[in-house]
Amino acid sequence: MVEDNAEVGTFATQALSELGYHTVLAIDGPKALGKLGDDGERFDVVFSDVVVPGMSGIELGQEVRRRYPDLPLALTSCYSSVLARDGAHGFELLHKPYSINELSRVLRKVTGRRK
Repeated sequence: MVEDNAEVGTFATQALSELGYHTVLAIDGPKALGKLGDDGERFDVVFSDVVVPGMSGIELGQEVRRRYPDLPLALTSCYSSVLARDGAHGFELLHKPYSINELSRVLRKVTGRRK
C-alpha cells in the first residue's frame, strides 16, 4: 500500500487486512520500490495512490511493470483532473472515497483472486 495520508493509509491497511491481505505501507513511491526490493514476487499486489511524494503512482506503476512484470498494480485517486490530464496508463483505477467492497472488487480483478 502506497499512501502518504496517515488517515487514508490506516483505513486502507485495515480494509486490506479485513480482505485477507498482509499489508506493507510505504509513504511514497521510492520507499515502495525499496520495500519491494529484489523480491517483488513475495507480494500479491501493489495498491497506490496516484498522488504521492517522490514519484506519481503512475510512475511507480510503470517502474513496477518494468521490474516485476507479473506483479499486479491498482491505483486510487480522488483527483480526477490528474487522471483526465494524464490518464491511468492501463492501470485499474479505484476512485476515492471507496468502500471495502469496491476495493475487494478491484483487487480481485487485478490479481485474479475469486474471493
